[in-house]
This record gives sequence, C-alpha cells and structure tokens, in this order.
Amino acid sequence: MMAKRIVLIQGHPDTTVPHLCHALAAAYAAGAEEAGHTVRFIQVAELDFPLLRSRQAWEEGALPAGLQQAQVDIRWAEHIVLLFPLWLGDMPAVLKGFLEQVARPGFAFEHEAGRATFTKKGLTGRSARVVVTMGMPVLVYRWYFRAHSVKSLERNILGFIGITPVHTTLIGMVCDFKANDSSRWLAKLRRLGQRAQ
Repeated sequence: MMAKRIVLIQGHPDTTVPHLCHALAAAYAAGAEEAGHTVRFIQVAELDFPLLRSRQAWEEGALPAGLQQAQVDIRWAEHIVLLFPLWLGDMPAVLKGFLEQVARPGFAFEHEAGRATFTKKGLTGRSARVVVTMGMPVLVYRWYFRAHSVKSLERNILGFIGITPVHTTLIGMVCDFKANDSSRWLAKLRRLGQRAQ
C-alpha cells in the first residue's frame, strides 16, 4: 500500500479532559504512522473563529486567521478522518461552525463572478472516515433515528464538496463501556489507521 497523507479532525468540543474521541484519534494516528502514512491533526476546539451569521460573510468575508492552516491541511490531505460525539442527535456546534467556515466558495467548490456555481467540487480525490461516539445503541441510531445527522454530513457537506467515498464508524453505548470495550475499539481504529481507511 502506498503511503497516504491523512488529516485527523478532532471535533470533540471539550479539551479540559481526555475523552474516548481523543483516544480513538490517537489510536488511528499511531496505526497510520506505523504503516508509513503521514498524519496531521486539527483540534477544532482549540481554534479561534466566530460563527458565520450571513450568506454574505460566508461568500465574501475573509477566512479567520485561525482557520487558514486548517484549510492548508485539508487541501494537503488525501484522506480525512472526522471524529466527534453525538450531541442532541448531531455533531457538536463547534464542529458545525468549523465546517461552515472552512467549506467556503473558492475552496470547497468553484466561485465565479461573486457567486457559488455549485458545479465544480473543490475537494475531489479525497476519501473520508467519520467516527461518531454516542450514548445510545447504534441500532437505535441507525433504524429509529435513521442516522440522519451522519447521512446529512456525508451527502450535504462531504459529498457536496467532492469527498468520496465516505465510510462511517459508529460506536454506541459509550457511557456503559468496560475496559475491554475501549480496547476493542482502539484496536479497530489502529487497524483502520494502518490501512488509511
């Protein structure tokens, strides 16, 4: 397998204590680096940026200085891994705000004559894995809630800007984890990192 350039986007909003999302990211990175892949990290909760409040700001406003390196890293990557906990059925607000800021016209898709064309995707040639932790059973999320937030992320954000294929890893019942549960998932993420999947 050829070495890949991987960016890990850590979407957990709490930086005060380590969480499962942080351990999963570290396991994936360790496996990737063992296999010769190059890894960069984006810790969303440590970045300084405002929320977008208008279409004009999104289309014409300057990208906050704190997000310029994030765009560089995403453009550099061949494979993108997003990790986040499910909060109120969706990604945490800080991660959504980050994606809105970085996925701007002129970067995520073509921008012509002051308007988004939506015809030329700007981040084609990249794959992604979405890793989501949740308190509920995965089957409940998939079948009762229809995994709506992950499907929306795949279709309306990642697919919209050209990132495909997108694979998902859903990890349920994390509040009831025992030591062997954590070890099993960390080993799985390490293997995924080795394969850059």
